Amino acid sequence: MTADLSRHHRPITDLFESPSRDEDWNQYRLTDDQIQFFQTNGYLTAIRLLNDEQIEVLREELAELIDPSHPGHHLFYEFHSNESTDASTLLFHALGAWRITPGFHDLPWNPAFLMPASQLLGGAVRFWHDQLFCKPAHHGGVVAWHQDYSYWTRTQPLAHLSCWVGLDDSTQENGCVHYVPGSHRWNLLPITGLANDMHAIESVLNEEQKKEFKPVAIELKAGECSFHHPLMVHGSYENRSNRPRRGAVINVFRDGVCSASNGPLLEGVPAVPAGEKMDGRFFPLLFDPDTAFS
Repeated sequence: MTADLSRHHRPITDLFESPSRDEDWNQYRLTDDQIQFFQTNGYLTAIRLLNDEQIEVLREELAELIDPSHPGHHLFYEFHSNESTDASTLLFHALGAWRITPGFHDLPWNPAFLMPASQLLGGAVRFWHDQLFCKPAHHGGVVAWHQDYSYWTRTQPLAHLSCWVGLDDSTQENGCVHYVPGSHRWNLLPITGLANDMHAIESVLNEEQKKEFKPVAIELKAGECSFHHPLMVHGSYENRSNRPRRGAVINVFRDGVCSASNGPLLEGVPAVPAGEKMDGRFFPLLFDPDTAFS
């Protein structure tokens, strides 16, 4: 049986080298202009996160993880071979790869992710969960417009961050992510579904929001990432190209976020009583800038 890698709260491979000197972290720092752009628009894009070797390792692991007969399949929090309800399209979506394969386990400890995440969160970074999204060539399905935090209200306060990591070049042709700039300043919207209907969100927008609904395509090279605010309205269209669109998502929150539910926060994970701090085996502290530098 596959070992559960959630027991390891440090990298278990040398895929992502952590800086040995404090000043070496500076190569990963965002500029003041980048931070201001994120605060104004709710997202930041085209940050290099992976090199060619790292991309290939994660692609190989993903190819194994897609198989429902993988011996570590039971460790996923969620596994959807096809989350689309349209039989003519395919959208693979799974949560929990960090528990199963070494590359995806170590991805959240990538220093190229940790430094920007800490800057954008304004503090120490704690792991929430990962996601895998795959749209095959020719018939990849949509991810409908949504806000991530609408699915995460079982954790409070709202101090979360998502990082979408491309394992392929993502373009408008193969179904790249689109953001609605400024929508992170909107209130929390009702859930209207994660697959198939790209127009469902219109039913919960007011007239001003409909006027401001001007999506921007986030085209990325393989190995680049985009960060977005938990209230950012985002989605992606179908893949009708002859190339796959594979990606991973790292979801984190600022250290100090608490449970807001007495039920399990992720499938198969012991409950954290409402009001208690999120920590422990399944929510490790990834990076604390107050202790990372001497």
